[in-house]
Order: sequence, then structure tokens, then C-alpha cells
Amino acid sequence: MKFSFKLLIKLFIISISIVILLLLVFGISYYTIDQIQKKNNLMDIGDYAPISTLVVPSNPKTRSKFPFIDVHSHHWNMPIMNLDNLVDEMDSLNMIYQINLSGSGLAVFSGKQDLMDLNLLKSINNVKENHPERFGVFVNLDLSKIGRKNFKSNTEEYLENASKIGAIGLKIYKNLGLNLKDGEGNRVKVDDERLQFIWEKCAELNFPVLIHSGEPIAFFDKIDKYNERWLHAKERPNSFRPSDKYPPFDVVMMEQYNMFKKNPNTTFINAHFGWYGNNLNKLDQQLTELSNVYTEFGAVINELGRQPISARKFFTKHQDRILFGKDNYNKEEYYLYFQVLETNDEYIEYFRKRHGLWKLYGLNLPDSILKKVYYKNALKIFPSINPNLFK
Repeated sequence: MKFSFKLLIKLFIISISIVILLLLVFGISYYTIDQIQKKNNLMDIGDYAPISTLVVPSNPKTRSKFPFIDVHSHHWNMPIMNLDNLVDEMDSLNMIYQINLSGSGLAVFSGKQDLMDLNLLKSINNVKENHPERFGVFVNLDLSKIGRKNFKSNTEEYLENASKIGAIGLKIYKNLGLNLKDGEGNRVKVDDERLQFIWEKCAELNFPVLIHSGEPIAFFDKIDKYNERWLHAKERPNSFRPSDKYPPFDVVMMEQYNMFKKNPNTTFINAHFGWYGNNLNKLDQQLTELSNVYTEFGAVINELGRQPISARKFFTKHQDRILFGKDNYNKEEYYLYFQVLETNDEYIEYFRKRHGLWKLYGLNLPDSILKKVYYKNALKIFPSINPNLFK
């Protein structure tokens, strides 16, 4: 026993010594590598943050020139949130009305209809009891039940009830067309015939449908040094859509186009410029062919700001079909949207590097177009919004 105890002590001391030695080796190695990188100016592209020496006029904005409606926002906690605080921030931005697309809450991804019902009801009641003229709420659907018994009748009833209690539209999430599967494990296409009744019911209820289909085209491409969203892939790898798991970008976009075309009586809002912010000719073609489709630029202002001449031409041609949208709510991030839309500033720094390693330039839109984008176009498709708030 005595010999064994001493042996254990020795082994323990040797183990500790080895651990300390390894830590020293690794520490020295990392320090050496770090010093070599600094000496050779090596760094991760995400860490590179140069301070521009360019001297040009800059006109940052903290408030929009005209009152505006944000048709694309998300507040998952609306049933319990203090709307007074949010309205104070909206007032500072000159935002008169905001649409929460997440009316049914996170419950829409749980498959629990009772929780979806409760979240929607409480969200709408919170608005009605506090700021009924400042917010609109969209309903959401659990499309994973497609093909099941009573799917059609239950969904129609849910939409009708949502309209009765005060919802003003329907938001369709991006899982449709990407990874939503039916009961047999097949991908549900955007233009699936089993969903046709939904678009028809929305036309009947005068429910605009804001739909997010697909992702930026670079998310479907190979992740290598040629992919302009490489940094996004590094920081958010789950955002990308490899071909062994997802359909091609063009397939999803064509399915959405077919669905739009088949439902001319339904008003659609193609979210995020339909992910054609990098290909305005394609979006131009679709808006020209489809008079029932509007679009909004939530989360793609960076695409517009890098092509100010083309973007300004697009806004001029389709000035009656573009809505203001931001996506995730963040007060300070609206400032850049105002600057890109309203000024002719150059070399504007975007607030999220992974969305694109480039600078933005102002579109300097005329007042007549700004007013349409900020609020007039939205008033056309949302009759429940009080137009007197914008006089």
C-alpha cells in the first residue's frame, strides 16, 4: 500500500508536469504565431476594420424626411411587451406605423395551434388596448400539417378568425420551398397545389401576403474565395444552402413566380426584393409582368447602396410598387436606410460586415418617390391604416 501510494504521487506529479509543459508549448506557439501574423500583417478578414481617409460630404440621418410605414418587422414578445417604449422610439424615427409579421409568435414552429391562437390574440389585444393606430399584426400558418385530414378547413377557419379579431395580413416564412416537408418526407414547393386555397382565401379576406422565399443567391453557391458572402458563411454557416440538402436558387424562385402568376387577385409582397437586389433586371421583369406583386427592401439596403445608379432607375420605374421594410427591429440601423434613400453621400459604412464587404452610396431619391416608398404605397394595400396620420 505504501509503495502504491508513493507511485501514485509520482505519477500525479509527472502528469501535472506534462500538462504544464504542454500549456507552455501551446502558449509559446500561439504567441509566436500571433507575433508572426502581426509582423506580416496577417489577420482574419472579419477583423480588418480600416478607418477611411476619404474626405467627402456626409449627411447622416437619424430621422426620415417624411413619415413612414415599416411593413416588415418582428416582435416575438408582442403579447407582453411595453408598446409605449417602442412608440417613443418610432416617434424619434418618424415611423408612424409598424407591422409585426410574427403575430402567431414562435409557437408557429412548435406545431401547437392553441399557442398560436393565444399569441395572436394577445398581440392584437395589446395593440388595441394601447396603440391601435400605430401597429398592424400579421397572422402565420403552420404549413407542416399540409396533406393531413382537415388541413384545408382548419386553415381557412384560422385565417377567417384572424381577420375577425384584427389581423391585417399573412406572413409566409422561408421554410416553404426550402426545407418544409409533407407527411411523406417530400419537399413542399412554393407553388404546391395543396396550398392554392390559402392564396385564394387571402384574396377573399383582402389579406396581403408577405412571403420570404429562398435566400441570397450566394448562399446557394460553393463556399470558397470567390463567394462574396464568404464571411457570412464563416460567421453563420447554417445560413447557407448546400445543393445536397436544398433545391437550387432558381428552382425556388421559379416556384414563387408561378404562384404569383396563378393568383392575380391576391396581393403579394415579395420580401427582401425577392432576393433579386443584386439582379434588378430580373425583379424589374417580374414586377412588370405581375401587377399583383409589391416588394420591400428589408435587410437588402446593402444591395441597393452599392449600385446607386441602377437602383435609382429601378425606384423611378417601380415607384408605385416598392414599400419600406427593415426586417429585424433595431432603432439605430434605420439611420443608414434614411441616408441611402435620401442623400447622395458616398462611401457609406454598412453596419454588418458579413452582409457584404463593400461600401454604400446614396440614391438621393426625389421627394415624390420618397413619399410613395415611405407611406403612400402601403396605404393603398392596407386600408385599415389611418391616412390622416400622414398629413
